[in-house]
Amino acid sequence: MVLHPHVAFEALAYSSGYYLYRRQRRSGDVVDARARWWIVGAAILGGFIGSHLLAAFEEPSRSLTHWPQLRLVFGGKTIVGGLIGALLTVEWAKRLLGITVATGDLFAVPLILGIGIGRIGCFLSGLDDQSYGIPTGLPWGIDLGDGVRRHPTQLYEMLLLAGLGGMLVSRLGLNATAGDRFKCFMVAYMGCRLLVDVIKPAVRFGGLSAIQWTCLAVLVYYAPHVPRLIAEVRRG
Repeated sequence: MVLHPHVAFEALAYSSGYYLYRRQRRSGDVVDARARWWIVGAAILGGFIGSHLLAAFEEPSRSLTHWPQLRLVFGGKTIVGGLIGALLTVEWAKRLLGITVATGDLFAVPLILGIGIGRIGCFLSGLDDQSYGIPTGLPWGIDLGDGVRRHPTQLYEMLLLAGLGGMLVSRLGLNATAGDRFKCFMVAYMGCRLLVDVIKPAVRFGGLSAIQWTCLAVLVYYAPHVPRLIAEVRRG
């Protein structure tokens, strides 16, 4: 039995992101261990639910049917939905626990690492993954096996993630305002997906796909923080 590259790299993404998260946490945390594990558990649950729900809206025909032997675990998911679902359940858990401090900073760079590794699996999966771009005549267009040169959208996203990770580490260090590293990640990633998904085949409503509308909603939600985030990045 040959292990599907999407499955292999998704597993590597989870393990690498978790390893980096654990290393970062050794340098300190804004909440105690018990509260942090409640937050992590809420993030996992919300991410699982949100990733599948948004995938169902994005393309109902693929929802829970893509790779049927692995559905509900590896197939029919979207990262954007996972991030939104995790954010909502974490905020709900924090409210129940009476936690008022921002707790997302420890997740920002591990998420970037995990998403970047996962995109390698998406790219290597070719047409099976359906995260490829529309046809292009540009010299870096890639034929995924059907004779059509397409935008390598997975590679575009990996390059943007690499730049974002470097910026967060170099410009928003430990002295940044609590919560700003995660906010910066969310704003940058949702902005990235809003743009990159323009060159992906998708069912669109009002000119945007379900994922793009979700990204736009998140950007509107974080809009009041954007001027301060830009100023903090510049200040470095």
